[in-house]
Amino acid sequence: YYTSIPGSCNFETQDQEWTTACGLTQDTTDDFDWNISNSAVTGQTDPRTDHTPGRGQSFLYVNSSTQKEGNRARITTTKFFPASSGVCRVRFWFWMFASGQTGLLKVYTVEEHGMEILMWSSSRNEENKW
Repeated sequence: YYTSIPGSCNFETQDQEWTTACGLTQDTTDDFDWNISNSAVTGQTDPRTDHTPGRGQSFLYVNSSTQKEGNRARITTTKFFPASSGVCRVRFWFWMFASGQTGLLKVYTVEEHGMEILMWSSSRNEENKW
């Protein structure tokens, strides 16, 4: 489900329709893909629901347990965000409880000539929560 706020999505869509509904696309040059789920996927360190219990249950995830170091799963927006003067904010919730295969979560912006600028990065979340 997509709202009027650019990039806003709660992933409450049918199956894999989140890419269209949320204005996102899977990067075809990466190593594995993001998927949608509404329950624990691979074990006890997974969230049982999304960050808004009672109002939504779906979230995106990557399963890194079968990947090798250096593999990437990447999604990008399909529309440009409107220009702003110091008022643009990126807000998202993530669950990245440490495990042997936990990698990095990075957020980039891409400027008009294609240069990628790293805006935020996390290597792990010490707490088993959103």
